[in-house]
Amino acid sequence: MEPVIIVLIILVVLVFIALVRTIQVIPQASAAIVERFGRYTRTLNAGLNIVVPFIDTIRNRIDLREQVVPFPPQPVITQDNLVVNIDTVIYYQVTDARAATYEVASYIQAIEQLTVTTLRNIIGGMDLERTLTSREEINAALRGVLDEATGKWGIRVNRVELKAIEPPTSIQDSMEKQMRADRDKRAAILTAEGTRQAAILTAEGEKQSQILRAEGEAKAAALRAEGEAQAVRTVFEAIHAGDADQKLLSYQYLQMLPKIAAGDANKLWIVPSEIGDALKGLSGAMGNVGPFGGGSGNDGGNSSNSGGNSERREKPSID
Repeated sequence: MEPVIIVLIILVVLVFIALVRTIQVIPQASAAIVERFGRYTRTLNAGLNIVVPFIDTIRNRIDLREQVVPFPPQPVITQDNLVVNIDTVIYYQVTDARAATYEVASYIQAIEQLTVTTLRNIIGGMDLERTLTSREEINAALRGVLDEATGKWGIRVNRVELKAIEPPTSIQDSMEKQMRADRDKRAAILTAEGTRQAAILTAEGEKQSQILRAEGEAKAAALRAEGEAQAVRTVFEAIHAGDADQKLLSYQYLQMLPKIAAGDANKLWIVPSEIGDALKGLSGAMGNVGPFGGGSGNDGGNSSNSGGNSERREKPSID
């Protein structure tokens, strides 16, 4: 009985192992390569799959999701013989599990080496300045070469990114000094431009203020002249309305003489010919109110008239 039990136990174990090897569950976004006696048979997709136990074997399980692989910094020589270290990141996805298994031994290593050689070819035709400012161009060139080369491996390269481009330390120091000089230059230009704009605005303000001040002074002078003219007209109308005689006018004329002569600017002033008539009229007025007013007044009046007549005869004609 004991040998029978041992045989039964062995059979149960074999059946369990056969069931386990027969039923294969493949996770989502994965694939498995099945070989029969060492030869490729089929590719198992996601879900429940049945294989022949002890005959079919699972060669490889491949993740079909997009993968991100960073590569270590690689020294690359530019066109102007400068060594720069470039870090790259590859975003790829396996599209054909069979090709990724049988067409290349290790597609990760193959992609890395292909990236390094392609990067050296691209950077070798650029100088340092263009290398630092042409990331998009380098990424596009890398992606085109890698996508074309890895297509037969069943791999699609979605993106290639340059994480960092590190020039030599001496070049970094020179670049920092150049950037600092450029910033100082821009600051000086902005300061000079601000000073120029401030000077222009100040000059414009002074110009506008002088114009407004001149306009105000002109208006004030016009108003003063208009006021004086109105005052003269008022006085003239008042005199004519009051029917002033020659004696009063002569007296007012003599009162204005000191005002005409006043001031430091009046170095020379001209006495009009009418001053004689004014003095004669005033003397006649003073003679009329004196003790000998009657005779003196008549003589003064006659003298005034005769003087006025003689002045009119001696006055040169306008012609």
